[in-house]
Amino acid sequence: MTNQVRRTLLRAAAAAPMAGAFGFPAIVRAASAPEFVFKYGNNLPLTHPLNIRAQEAANQVKDASKGRMEIRIFPNNQLGGDTDMLAQVRSGGIEMFTPSSLVVSTLAPAVAINAVGFAFSDYDQVWKAMDGSLGTFARDAMRKAGLESFEKMWDNGFRQTTTSSGPIANAQSMKGLKIRVPVSPLSIDMFKGLGAAPTSLQFSEVYSSLQTHIVDAQENPLPIVQVAKLYEVQKYCSLTNHIWDGYWFVLNPRAWQRLPKDLQGIASDAFNQAAVKQREDVAKLNGAAVADLKSKGLAINQPAPDTFRTALRQAGFYAQWKGRFGNQAWDLLEQTVGKLA
Repeated sequence: MTNQVRRTLLRAAAAAPMAGAFGFPAIVRAASAPEFVFKYGNNLPLTHPLNIRAQEAANQVKDASKGRMEIRIFPNNQLGGDTDMLAQVRSGGIEMFTPSSLVVSTLAPAVAINAVGFAFSDYDQVWKAMDGSLGTFARDAMRKAGLESFEKMWDNGFRQTTTSSGPIANAQSMKGLKIRVPVSPLSIDMFKGLGAAPTSLQFSEVYSSLQTHIVDAQENPLPIVQVAKLYEVQKYCSLTNHIWDGYWFVLNPRAWQRLPKDLQGIASDAFNQAAVKQREDVAKLNGAAVADLKSKGLAINQPAPDTFRTALRQAGFYAQWKGRFGNQAWDLLEQTVGKLA
């Protein structure tokens, strides 16, 4: 090596640390990279309260861990549909996912116990159960199926009924009603037990099916009615609160166990706090949705749940699903909501 080449290399090496100080590109030290990176997938848009609060939790984790842990959010089915992401979180392809209890029930059937028809009359009952012994039971069932979960469940809301033929005042109003339902045995059995004629259709078909009267009714949380503009093809909205469901924040157990205890504590605290805030967000959205749908011409009414429970009890619905869920899950549900079967 010539003296001239040696002097050039030495000058370049001496200048390198100064480059970053003056705004030029510098080599990032490996030590600045996070020790743990978790990928989190979900099926909701970034503007949904779940993603807004999840991002706040991710920021809190990064700050509290001093950069040791980073959570990267992939919203809106970027990583696949619910079935795909459930398989990925079990295999370790992603570390975190927020499925509804009905999605998780494909692995652990008893987890769907919260979606029993007309079980919960209000949110006080929902959170008493899901933050209490019924939630603990569901998390234990998920753990046996290969999924860890944070303690607090996130809200997806009560499902309500819209119709074109008349309001749902009581169980008798359901007789013969042609209603679209998702592909869920629990939902189909419930509406059959009420004497309705449920039809399973993809959500993309709902608007046109209501418009052409293939079906005359549908059921969904109110924000869905807003976003899909179903008020254009429906006249009545009955706040039946017939099914409540939420999102479990599930984790790959191997990835979770690799985290040091302090990082587990930081992540759990951040996401459980965010879940409580997201519940408040959804409650406000539902309140605003009622007023908005009224202004768009939907007639809103609120039937009492007693006649529906009576009809389902007489139809054998509760007895049938008690047998499917098992005595332990059913007893824990009834401790909060009262006698069903």
